Amino acid sequence: MRSSLILDGFLTATPMKAPPDEVKLSREEGQALIERLQANTLTGEDRGLLVKLIQLYFWFTFALRETQISLGRLKRALFGEGQRPSPPPTAGGEARAGADTSATAAAGDATPAAGSAASVEGPAGVPPARRPGHGRRDAEAYPGAERVVCRHETLAAGQRCPACDRGTLYPLPAGVEIRIDGNALLSAVRYELEKLRCSACGEVFTAPAPAGAEKYSARAKAVIALGRYSLGWPFYRLEQYQALVGVPVADATQWELAEQVADCAYPVFAQLEKLAAQGEVIFQDDTHVRILALRAENRRADATGETLERRGMYTTGLVAQVGERVICLYYSGRAHAGDNLSALLARREADRAKPIVMSDALAANQRDDDDTLIRCHCLAHGRRQFTDLEAVFPVESHHVITVLTQVFEHEAATHALSAAERLAYHQAHSGPLLAALHDGLEQQFQDRTVEPNSSLGQAFAYLLKRWETLTQFLRIPGAPLDSNTVERALKLFIRQRRNSLFYATAHGAGVASLLTSLIATCGQAGVNALDYLVALQTHRHAVFRQPAAWLPWNYRENLAPALAAPAPA
Repeated sequence: MRSSLILDGFLTATPMKAPPDEVKLSREEGQALIERLQANTLTGEDRGLLVKLIQLYFWFTFALRETQISLGRLKRALFGEGQRPSPPPTAGGEARAGADTSATAAAGDATPAAGSAASVEGPAGVPPARRPGHGRRDAEAYPGAERVVCRHETLAAGQRCPACDRGTLYPLPAGVEIRIDGNALLSAVRYELEKLRCSACGEVFTAPAPAGAEKYSARAKAVIALGRYSLGWPFYRLEQYQALVGVPVADATQWELAEQVADCAYPVFAQLEKLAAQGEVIFQDDTHVRILALRAENRRADATGETLERRGMYTTGLVAQVGERVICLYYSGRAHAGDNLSALLARREADRAKPIVMSDALAANQRDDDDTLIRCHCLAHGRRQFTDLEAVFPVESHHVITVLTQVFEHEAATHALSAAERLAYHQAHSGPLLAALHDGLEQQFQDRTVEPNSSLGQAFAYLLKRWETLTQFLRIPGAPLDSNTVERALKLFIRQRRNSLFYATAHGAGVASLLTSLIATCGQAGVNALDYLVALQTHRHAVFRQPAAWLPWNYRENLAPALAAPAPA
C-alpha cells in the first residue's frame, strides 16, 4: 500500500507529456540485466538503461491512468504504424476466429464518423482492417433484404471516362449499401369501396375489392407464429404492441391464426419425425413446462384420491443429425425424454445401424431397451460436478477440471476432421489424459483419501460409474462429448416459458411444439422461417399430397411447379 501511494505522488508531481527515448532490449539482454541487478554487479551503462526503463514505465502508467489512452493508440505513439504480430494459432492451426490483428481494433479507440476520411481508408491509402463486433456484417448476411439496382443516370459501360477523357469505362462488381427500416409486426390496409345507388330502382353498386379474400394474409399468420414461438412473446403482449401502432389484433384471434399455420404444417412435422428416426446421432433432454389443463387433472386426482401414472409436465427436445441435416423436434406433455425417444425410434428402419444417443445421466432420459442404441452421457455434466465443488475442494477439483478442459480443447481442434480422423485424434491426445485421470480417481478411493459419501466422493463416483458412456468418443466414430446441442435447442421453449409462463391446454402445447420444431429446423438449415411458413400455407394442398417435397431445405424447388398446377376443385 505504501509503495502505491508513493507512485501516485510521483506521477502527479512529475507527469511526462512526451514519450521517452525508445529502448531496444532483447529478451536475453533483459534476463542478463536482471541477473546483474540481483548480483549487484551493475555497470554504469546498466544503470543508465535502468533509468530509461523506469522512465518508460512511468510514462506508460501516467498515460494510461491520466489520459485513458487505449493500448493500441499508445503503441502507435511509441513505435509508429509498423506491422503487428498476428494472434497465436489455436489447436486447430488457425487464428482464433474474430481475433484482432490490428491496433485499430484496440479497446477504447474512437470510431471515425461515417463519411470521414479515416472511415474510408487508413494511412498511406491502406484500407483499415474491419473491426470485429459492433454489429458490422457483410451484405451477404442479409439474404432477406429487398434488392434494388441503382444505375448511373448519365454513364454506362463502354463510354469515355468523363474525368480523364482518355480511358473507357468498364463494369466492376457492384458496391453494396444496406439500409434497414422499421415497421409494425402486422400492418393493415384500409380499402374504401365506392358505392353508387340508382335514383330510380335503388340498386346499390359497390366497387370490387382487390384480389385476395382473406382478412389475415398467410404472411400475417406466419409473423404471429414467429413472434409467439421463436421470440417467445405471449399473445397478449403482441396485442398490446399492435394496439400501440394502430393495428390491434386480439390475443384470441392470434391463437386461432397460429393454429391455422400448424394445421398446414402438420404433414411436414410428421415427415421430419420419420427422417429424424433414421438419424446417426440423436441428442435428447427435458425441461419443465406448465400446462393448466394437466395441472387441473392433478388437482382433481388429489380431490378424488385417484392415482395418476404421471403428474409432471415436460417438454422434450430431440435433435437428430441425419447426414448433413439437423432436425429439431419438441414434444410437450407428461412423457419424459426416454418415452419420446422410444416412440421416435419405433419408426426407425430395421436395417439401420444402432443410433448414437447423447443425454445427461438423469433416469428420465434412459430407455428400458438401451441395447438397441449406443448410449453416451454428457462429459460437460461430469465436469460440472467439480466446478460446483471447486470452492470447497480446490486442489482435487482443479485437477479434474483442468484435464477435462484439455479434452474439450482437443474437441475444438477436430471440427474440420472426418469422424475417423477425429476418433484417432482423441485417442492420441485425450485418451492418455483420461486414462491417467481414471486411474487417479480409483487410486484415491482405494487409498481412502476421499470419503465415498462426501460431495467430492460422489463427484468421483459420478465419473467412475459412467466412465464408459462418458468416453464413447474414444471408441466410436462420431460420438459427441456433450449434450450442449439439445440444451441450446431447448432454450426456445425456456424463452417461451419465461415470457408466457404456461399453456392453457395440451393441444396448445402441441401447437407450440409443432411450430417451434419447424422454426428451429429452419434455423439449422439456414432457411428463412417466415417465407417457409408462408409457403406451407399458400400451397397447403400440395403439402398434404407430398410432404417430403416441402421440407425446409427442398421446398423452394417445388414452388414453381406448385404455382403452375391447377388448384383442386
